[in-house]
Amino acid sequence: MDTDIRPEQTDDSTEVVRTPDGDVRGYADGSVFVWKGIPYAAAPTGEHRFRAPCPPQPWDGIRDCREFGPIAPQGQSPAVPIDRAFVIDEDCLSINVWAPRPDGTQRPVMVWIHGGAYCLGSAAQTIYDGRHLAETGDVVIVSFNYRVGALGFLDLSSFSTPDVVFESNCGLRDQIAALRWVRDHIDAFGGDPDEVTVFGESSGAGSITTLMTCPSAEGLFHRAIAQSPPATSVYGRERARSVASRFLELMSIPVDDVETLITADLDLIIKAGDELVNEIPTRMPGTLAMAPVVDRDLVPHYPVAAFQKGYTHKIPLIIGSNKDEASIFKFMKSPLMPVSAQSVEAMLQALADDHPDISPTRLAEIMSVYPDHTKPSGALALSRDAAFRMPTLWIADAHCRHSPTWVYRFDHATPMLKAARIGAGHATELPYVFGNFGTLNVDPTFWLGGRKAALEVAGRIQRRWLAFARHAVPAALDGSKHWAPYEEEKRSTLLIDTTDSLVHDPDQGLRTAWGNDVMGFH
Repeated sequence: MDTDIRPEQTDDSTEVVRTPDGDVRGYADGSVFVWKGIPYAAAPTGEHRFRAPCPPQPWDGIRDCREFGPIAPQGQSPAVPIDRAFVIDEDCLSINVWAPRPDGTQRPVMVWIHGGAYCLGSAAQTIYDGRHLAETGDVVIVSFNYRVGALGFLDLSSFSTPDVVFESNCGLRDQIAALRWVRDHIDAFGGDPDEVTVFGESSGAGSITTLMTCPSAEGLFHRAIAQSPPATSVYGRERARSVASRFLELMSIPVDDVETLITADLDLIIKAGDELVNEIPTRMPGTLAMAPVVDRDLVPHYPVAAFQKGYTHKIPLIIGSNKDEASIFKFMKSPLMPVSAQSVEAMLQALADDHPDISPTRLAEIMSVYPDHTKPSGALALSRDAAFRMPTLWIADAHCRHSPTWVYRFDHATPMLKAARIGAGHATELPYVFGNFGTLNVDPTFWLGGRKAALEVAGRIQRRWLAFARHAVPAALDGSKHWAPYEEEKRSTLLIDTTDSLVHDPDQGLRTAWGNDVMGFH
């Protein structure tokens, strides 16, 4: 990461903060300040490629933090449009902070973990801009980049040699390093290191539910918000090794020459990773090529099973999913999620093969909840529940036995999104959380109206998320619907829409049919 060290110079539009690694200059952004591109780890290049991150090299002088750091290497995807102005580089492990001018007051900290199916995304995406939340809630907002795709979530550890060691879950290790940076540095920005809330969506939320089962992450965050976590998309070492073997084939690297990956051309790694990302879920619907791995080290257990056994951090949790999760994958013709009757049927058969203990009776009970599963709407519903809704409910049922838990379902959709048959699709809640609408190059969200209602929904979500970060209870205190905690007796669930409603066990039918035994790929 290029270092821009400048002489000390400060005025009302800048703010210099002294950190253990060196001084950083931030810039006024509305009524708050933002520091972008602060390194939280050294460049994971050369012998550090496919290894756990190392601490950054301290610097002298003042590092200028006006621009985001490089984003993690990844291919182009319409699902996660990347600004062409962004630099892509392996030296990508940087962190961003939005905060009021430090005044001696310690404020709650909210740390965002971006999504992108573990293979895409960046903290620099405009939709994740933290200014509005920081201003609205008088909090410190943090976001960061971590390695994605092959460099972050390909498990090559079984191919380690006496000369070259490959480590598992590098992307998760980056996230833990970033959280340790927050613990050790955030007080200099006015943040309270003992009041840290992690929040994330999709694979960012799946990272959170996984981190909640990692002993090495314990104590680094004190509350969690998991938006649409694909919590069962965490695989065993055997599956991980087969994916890694296929990656080596695509790279035309024999196993005996695996060490050459350390110096392999980055573009070739990205290309092979992209091929895998499309090939694996096409060949076995319902699985991802890149995802966390149960390595019995950093990740000791399958996360949902760990929740059910109580092997998790005992912290307050908000968890939920969207009403129409799968629709956006059909709209984009993405292979990342099965959306046709044929692919959903193949997913169920593969799950049955992966779980020989599952009886035909149980499969029939599950299918009975989807009488139209051979039609597009039924296939979408079954895929949604397998990937998102049921993992959410399995986690909530387990976690609420010992820690405060709140469950939501995001149902709101603007008239245009309804007309496009996307509805409350995957990730459509993101602009509501950050208050950042209109961040797409062509954003059709309000082409048919609905802005006023959407802004009111967004305000309620933000007030609840911010209250949770400050008080560990998502009480908006704005006259909106009281959100009761989720308990096994009532299973109170907040349905977020133009008018919110609190419903007891709205998913009773599918929850009963799927049962309590987790169904996920090993």
